[in-house]
Amino acid sequence: MTGRGVSEDAAVEPRMGAAEALGVAGEAAGAEVLGAGVPGGVVPLVQAARLPAPAAPASPSSSVRLRMVTSVRCLAVMTSGRRTSGKSHSVSRVVVHGRSGARRNMLRLMTHRPVRIGLQLQPQHADYPTIRRTAAEAEELGVDVLFNWDHFYPLYGDPDGPHFECWTMLGAWAEATSRVQIGALVTCNSYRNPELLADMARTVDHISDGRLILGIGSGWFEKDYQEYGYEFGTAGGRLDALAEALPRIETRLGKLNPPPTRDIPVLIGGGGEKKTLRLVAKHADIWHSFGDAETLRHKLGVLRQHCADAGRDPGEIEISSGVQADSKPEAAAGLREQGVSLFTLGIGGPKPDLAPLRDWLAWRDEQNA
Repeated sequence: MTGRGVSEDAAVEPRMGAAEALGVAGEAAGAEVLGAGVPGGVVPLVQAARLPAPAAPASPSSSVRLRMVTSVRCLAVMTSGRRTSGKSHSVSRVVVHGRSGARRNMLRLMTHRPVRIGLQLQPQHADYPTIRRTAAEAEELGVDVLFNWDHFYPLYGDPDGPHFECWTMLGAWAEATSRVQIGALVTCNSYRNPELLADMARTVDHISDGRLILGIGSGWFEKDYQEYGYEFGTAGGRLDALAEALPRIETRLGKLNPPPTRDIPVLIGGGGEKKTLRLVAKHADIWHSFGDAETLRHKLGVLRQHCADAGRDPGEIEISSGVQADSKPEAAAGLREQGVSLFTLGIGGPKPDLAPLRDWLAWRDEQNA
């Protein structure tokens, strides 16, 4: 990931390389560019059309409830339930004095989370039996989260090469796996009606026995839009549509019968300080971030302020980051110090190599020992 902090006012789209985030807008236009499935995370829009291959990669409103927002390893007791458009957010207020105290408190709350490793298994340039076998092997190795991405064409390599649809695959993964959490990194909001997406998520949540993460973003890959008949519009318009869709999704989840098995964790990615991070503060259980440790430190300060404005404890939000598959886990120490607990690398192609995943899983186990 490039780690550029760019203005998102012109628009923000989330995509995440090793982990797809929310949207993309031209860096030349002063907009934030997020890599929805791009193997490095954030890339300038001018590069989006020529992305190189990677070097290697119903909510109860009770006052006290137990909620899984990370994995079977990490359960958090949340208090003071707050309901927003059908989704219950819990708010735990902690008294601190001054900005430095707020930051220390946030880091304390975040760094108590164990390290988790995600794998974005890119659904391109491979047949489905290969993808299925790789997913099964990754689960057997002990990966915590298994992601795909939501596109209709490959993001690099042969632009018309083999590629599979996101949510159909998630339904198959829900049946084929038994422990690992699954999700899209990320779902493009433009491709499905918000109410339909909520129902799809609820259904996969049940099929998987409560293992779905709902990753969502505003969309960015213009070829998908052109070939499938969606209006591309502007990056800002797509982000505004995402802001409108999130409450609708939450409301629909609260109406479905049967309801989801639990509050489905929502993942939002991107670093736009005025729009994206405000959406994270209001709606996300997981924020997929970009950049180096110093960039993250700054963005966390912005996120804390948005959380304060929304009356939300920032410690409730798990911090995620995409990492290059060929990078050394030890290089993530700075991100870990800033509170990152979910590290996701991207792997794909006709012969996926899980050797980098093994290295990251070994590092995870050392960190959590």
